[in-house]
Amino acid sequence: MTAIDEKRRERPGWNADPVLVLTLVLLTGFLAQGPVRRLLATPVLQSWLTVFVAVVVQALPFLVVGVLLSAGLAVFVPPSFFARVLPKRPAFAVPVAGVAGAVLPGCECASVPVAGALVRGGVTPSAAVAFLLSAPAINPVVLTATAVAFPGQPRMVVARFAASLAASCVMGWLWQRLGRPDWLRPRPHAHGDGEGRAEAFWGSVRHDVLHAGGFLVGGATAAATLKAVVPSSWLYTAAADPVVAVLALAVLAVLLSICSEADAFVASSLTQFSLTARLAFLVVGPMIDLKLFGMQAATFGRGFALRFAPVTFAVATGTAVLTGAVLL
Repeated sequence: MTAIDEKRRERPGWNADPVLVLTLVLLTGFLAQGPVRRLLATPVLQSWLTVFVAVVVQALPFLVVGVLLSAGLAVFVPPSFFARVLPKRPAFAVPVAGVAGAVLPGCECASVPVAGALVRGGVTPSAAVAFLLSAPAINPVVLTATAVAFPGQPRMVVARFAASLAASCVMGWLWQRLGRPDWLRPRPHAHGDGEGRAEAFWGSVRHDVLHAGGFLVGGATAAATLKAVVPSSWLYTAAADPVVAVLALAVLAVLLSICSEADAFVASSLTQFSLTARLAFLVVGPMIDLKLFGMQAATFGRGFALRFAPVTFAVATGTAVLTGAVLL
């Protein structure tokens, strides 16, 4: 008897034989194939699978591209670069930083640590706040995804850009006016010791793809469930009242926490709701949701997140409604 066998014998409890486990799994699958086929053949589940697969397949390429670009921005562009190019006066730095989000792609998962690095690098906090909110909402990848998700509706792309940029600038100016230095305390962040840029880049990509991919699956599941399981009369009742529709989709954006590169495909599937309500979903989601609240609390402190989240929600919802009334 080998030493390994002796150890197995001495180990308490039941040790499962892998071959036996595999055999039981295969046998269970064989016996259950009839009920599974009947379940998959039901109209409700077929509708659910259709919406789920459509959302995931359409959104996944944009999510991957966004993660690659945001990882490159975080790893290869030093924060001191932004401190040099932004205007020194905060009132002017806020809109410039907001517009910079349109040309420097980054999903919300990356925008929080990047904004923290900007503050540590000397960028005025009000400009960092504007960049934090605009980068995941109006960058080229997100706007392209929105155009693909809403074909033949270019006004939706323009409205998303305008409302998100306006909300970002308003929040930056509000911080400049009302913010206090002790509310914003970015914590030190560093890559692993001795880690090169290439390793940091691919490490960031792997982390963000797995992290954001999980939220994409969750969002696609929720969208498919709303379409296939929730009675359509309920959705039409909520969508019939403009105020309820906007608030419902704004709150849904917070709860689903979908990556900004993928949220347009979920919004486009909610056809019962008006374009303005869906615009609120697209503007609120990249600025404040459950995962962002946790990341902001971890990066800047809980005091910042508790003050920042409700104000951002109100400003993002308000700008979406005003922009929708003008453009949609």
